[in-house]
Amino acid sequence: MNIDTKNSSKLPNVKTTIFTTVGNLARKHKALDLSQGFPNFEADPNLISLVNNAMMEGHNQYAPMQGYFGLREVISEKIQTLHGHQYHPENELTITVGATQAIYTAISAFVHVGDEVIVLKPAYDCYEPAILVNGGKPVFLQLDAPDYSIDWEAFKAKITKKTKMLIINTPHNPSGKILSQNDMLWLQEILKDTNILVLSDEVYEHIVFDGQQHQSVSRFPDLAQRSFVCASFGKTFHVTGWKMGYCAAPKALMEEFRKVHQFAVFCVDHPVQRALAEYLKTPEHYLGLNDFYQRKRDLFLKGLAYSNFKFIPSQGTYFQLLDYTQITQESDEDFAKKLILEHKLASIPISSFNVNDRDDKVLRFCFAKKEETLERAVEILSSL
Repeated sequence: MNIDTKNSSKLPNVKTTIFTTVGNLARKHKALDLSQGFPNFEADPNLISLVNNAMMEGHNQYAPMQGYFGLREVISEKIQTLHGHQYHPENELTITVGATQAIYTAISAFVHVGDEVIVLKPAYDCYEPAILVNGGKPVFLQLDAPDYSIDWEAFKAKITKKTKMLIINTPHNPSGKILSQNDMLWLQEILKDTNILVLSDEVYEHIVFDGQQHQSVSRFPDLAQRSFVCASFGKTFHVTGWKMGYCAAPKALMEEFRKVHQFAVFCVDHPVQRALAEYLKTPEHYLGLNDFYQRKRDLFLKGLAYSNFKFIPSQGTYFQLLDYTQITQESDEDFAKKLILEHKLASIPISSFNVNDRDDKVLRFCFAKKEETLERAVEILSSL
């Protein structure tokens, strides 16, 4: 039997992600890897111990479909303390297999064939496939380097009668840009007389620099009532391999979300949920991340101050963009490949995240690394 996958595929144009391509090349050539967004240092041993304790205490069977209630309670308290909005732990919070599953589930629950979803580019690469596989149509608004600010009039022009949802990401991957309070107020005003849903990817919610505050959609009443907030414990606690996150949304939206969630994964890792519920009771475990990562950002950028790279310091996330136009006019993919092959340093070319692969000649570097790793990377980059 010969199955015609080309004509039957729901995602015929989706290729292997740039993360996999670069990661494989980096491993093959034993390059220092500042490409993918994961730390090369270990998590807090206390958190590991809490997971082990939960296993030894017998929490090894299915968790509730919505997630362990104790974890949902502490998440609810955290959001209320930080942003002044209460999500009821019983019916407005769900624990997910990382933020990616939360994002996919929210899109699957509401996007029908022909619905339009506005995506701000450059955008993380999981959004568009989730829209397409559900029959939706991505509508792109390209943001311009080096600032990546949103032109809200241009955004407003993208809205049509078919617009079902908007996806925002703050702090933003890959640019490190954060949406300001003024940005959120603009968005709230534009959407106030519509039924458009907002999917807010806030996985770097606790990594914001220079004394600024994360402006969650949950801070803005009209946005909160139409939004899904997707978050990641993996990003927050240096355990990306655990694939643990959550989604917060008003009851009516969460009811639909859970209809998809229960048949996609049903529930997620039980002992890890128990451990996180206990670990989150100490707010310093996440409130200290801003300073922790700002020190790494500053170390990285201080070392590049007299290099041939141009940059605007990242406002959040653990990524930094570097403009290499003073070094070469090669495409970002070619220059990223050369860095791996000739200089043993891996990064991510940003064209993959832009409309029509637009090449702004910038590379993304992850600074969630040990100091010695960052110092070696600086040494390589400063030699170019």
